[in-house]
Amino acid sequence: MDLTGKKSGDVNILGLTGRLDAYSAAEVEKKLDAVIESGCVKMVLNLEGLEYISSSGLRVFLSQLKKVRKQQGDIKLACMKPNIREVFDIAGFTQLFNIFENEDAANNSFTG
Repeated sequence: MDLTGKKSGDVNILGLTGRLDAYSAAEVEKKLDAVIESGCVKMVLNLEGLEYISSSGLRVFLSQLKKVRKQQGDIKLACMKPNIREVFDIAGFTQLFNIFENEDAANNSFTG
């Protein structure tokens, strides 16, 4: 699992590549915790490179969403592949997250 990042104003745009499963969940959670602890509570997660997500990966997303919302932030998801979207639909996570077709739309939603 690879996690890359860039800033756009006060929004952190993070790209996830690979598999988010029981083996990589702790590492990803640790990296996202570091972003939140640095004061960034507005995030766009670009999931274009995400090949697979397990229940452990979903748990990471949910725990991070709770953390940023407690600080009046949010996590927006972008570029979700159909197989990843299906997992989010089945788990009921599409009701919890704002999901966008592309990174720019997700980023611009913070200013709207």
